[in-house]
Amino acid sequence: MPTPVILGIDDLRPLPGATRIARTSREGIELLHEHRDVFIDELWLDHDLGGDDTIMPVVTLLEEAAFSGHPFRIGTVYVHSANPIGAANVVRSLARWNYHVRRATA
Repeated sequence: MPTPVILGIDDLRPLPGATRIARTSREGIELLHEHRDVFIDELWLDHDLGGDDTIMPVVTLLEEAAFSGHPFRIGTVYVHSANPIGAANVVRSLARWNYHVRRATA
């Protein structure tokens, strides 16, 4: 059985179950591009990524992929941000494009 692909984008948390972690939105976009043709079992997202950086550029990438008819193949997107408003925006945005997204506790 293949090893599950679990990606995380979070500036601080260790995310021990993740096979790869990006610490900035730029790194997160690169990570997703590297996994474009791979099924991602889980994608863990934090909203606030330090300073002025947020997860929103990553969310935009996911939305644009879905809009173009080629969404990323992701089992579940978990949003685990301590920012409740930011987390709600991410969940709402991704759910609108039919990604299976869940709010997880930070």
